Order: sequence, then C-alpha cells, then structure tokens
Amino acid sequence: MLHSMSTTVESSSERSAAEVNEEIRALWLRSGGTLSVEQREEYQRLVLEWASAAPEPAKAA
Repeated sequence: MLHSMSTTVESSSERSAAEVNEEIRALWLRSGGTLSVEQREEYQRLVLEWASAAPEPAKAA
C-alpha cells in the first residue's frame, strides 16, 4: 500500500537538524523498529522538518 507524503512542513518553532534527528531516533526506538500508521505520519513530518533545517551541502568549485 502506498501512502502519499505531504510536501508542507508544519513547524511552529525553528529547530536545528540535530534536534529533529534526535526526535526521529527516539520515535524509532519507541516503536521497536516498526512504525504504526500514526507513527509513520509523524516520521514523514519530522523528515520534512529535518530536511528544511539541514544545512545546504557546500558546492565544489
């Protein structure tokens, strides 16, 4: 079954990528490695938030 992923990031606070990554790791630990539908939605939201917070990679000259 495929699930659509929203492309909007719903973040009321500006958190660093490291902070969001910590929350993602905690979610996986709590889930025991298998995400429920609700946890998967939370994971998708967190990944989008992480991506928007992550620094842009440096471009080679």
